[in-house]
Amino acid sequence: MPSAGLPRESRLRRPGDFAALRSSSGRAGGRCFHLRYRDNALGHARLGLAISKRVSKRAVERNRIKRLLRESFRRVRHQLPAVDLMVMAREQAAGVPGPDLLAELDVLWKKLIASRAETSVPKTPHH
Repeated sequence: MPSAGLPRESRLRRPGDFAALRSSSGRAGGRCFHLRYRDNALGHARLGLAISKRVSKRAVERNRIKRLLRESFRRVRHQLPAVDLMVMAREQAAGVPGPDLLAELDVLWKKLIASRAETSVPKTPHH
C-alpha cells in the first residue's frame, strides 16, 4: 500500500542511504528532532525516519510521530533542496501535541532551506 501522497522515490529505503547519512552529513536540531542531511543527485529531497524505541515503548506513539513527520515533509518537499534527509526523534518528542511537533518541524525545514541557500549562492566580497 503506498503511503498517502509520499511517492516511493521520495523515501530513503536502502540501509546504505541511512549509513551514509550517519557518517557524513550536515545537521540541524530542535527540542524534539534531530535532522541529518546530505546532497543527492536526484533533483529532489528524500526522507528517512529513525524513530527508535527509546523515544517511546509504544508503537502507537512512534507511529503518530512518523505520521506527523511524513505529513510535514509532504507539505514542504517541493521547496526543499535536493538532499537526503534522516529525521531522528528525541525522547522528548513522545507526548508532545501534534501541532507543536509540526511547528518545530517547520522551523527545521526553514533552517535546512536557509543553510542550503547559503552554500549554493556564490560568496561575493562585500568590501
